[in-house]
Amino acid sequence: MKVLLISNDAGGYAHHVEAPDNTTVQQMFERHVGAFHADSYLIRVNRQPAAADQVLRDGDRVSFTPQKIEGAA
Repeated sequence: MKVLLISNDAGGYAHHVEAPDNTTVQQMFERHVGAFHADSYLIRVNRQPAAADQVLRDGDRVSFTPQKIEGAA
């Protein structure tokens, strides 16, 4: 399946990525961001808050936005 991945971490990016069927939000996060720290990020699927165990579907829009920006006071 293909999902649109939007990361607002550091420089940020948005691109379509391939993922195996039944990939969860947590698995996608770990694959593209690193260790899963859900409390440090606002995670949305199709612009709605998402649970870590939510299974992604073809065409979903997934965004990871850090809740704190490094260097900011």
